[in-house]
Amino acid sequence: MLPGSIQISGETLSGAEIRDICESLRENSVRLLSLRGCQLSERDFGHVCRGVAESRSLAQLNLNLGIVSNINRVKQLAEALKTNRSVQSLFLHGSPLTDAGLALLNPALSIHPSLVALDLGDCMLGDEGINLICGLLPPDGAKSGLKELTLSANPGVTSKGWGRLAIAVAHSSQLRVLNLDYNPLGDQVAGMLAVAVASSRTLEVLDLEGTGLTNQSAQTLLDMVENYPTALRTLILAENNISPELQQQISDLLSEGEEEEETEAREVTSREKNPWICQNNSSSQMVLMASGLGDSLLAETEM
Repeated sequence: MLPGSIQISGETLSGAEIRDICESLRENSVRLLSLRGCQLSERDFGHVCRGVAESRSLAQLNLNLGIVSNINRVKQLAEALKTNRSVQSLFLHGSPLTDAGLALLNPALSIHPSLVALDLGDCMLGDEGINLICGLLPPDGAKSGLKELTLSANPGVTSKGWGRLAIAVAHSSQLRVLNLDYNPLGDQVAGMLAVAVASSRTLEVLDLEGTGLTNQSAQTLLDMVENYPTALRTLILAENNISPELQQQISDLLSEGEEEEETEAREVTSREKNPWICQNNSSSQMVLMASGLGDSLLAETEM
């Protein structure tokens, strides 16, 4: 039987329910475990962590909305992840980790062999936390690293921290999705991110919704899209003080890229029939001015 999923939201879990969950984990019959916003005792949280450590089938773990609520739970989760080898996506959105908690968790994240997607949105992080996260975005060719990263709603991070992240993104050859929505970034940080996007060969989705951007940021992003070939396909700029005209210009440019890819796809089909035809490559690009991420590496949203 193929591994299934356990998804529970906002419930108070009994000891019997926790035992059933742990048994399923040990039997390797769970691929997705989501306990979003649930209430469980300290003892039962420890049981779940031991089940996670023993599981060889678990690919996605969602402990969003305050489940990892104290340092003791952070330590138990870290121990579980040191042993686990299967988790690919970890959601901790809305957990009061702080930089101190992330420092305890980071060694396990750094050595995990399968982790490619991490959600640390609304985790009360600051610049020290961002420095640790940058270590999960290794330079080109150094080692495997994250492909999807969510850092939404961490207002304690300063422009220095975001600048450090921009440098890491510019040199990461693997990151595809970066969600920074609802952080007070402003135009200065947006400029640094534009440079990072222009340098990245893989970043396809950038979410800057509600980040305090103005026309200055939009003009910088427009210049980037117009003058530099990038992998960017989805740019989310909703809830910013950006004129409709600039938004439309960016949208038009990225739409042109999408049309070029469709043309290339037809040419590829033609070349398969006639191998003597050779054309240049181009990339697919589009812009979203409203909420939404399109296809994601993750099966769930970050909330």
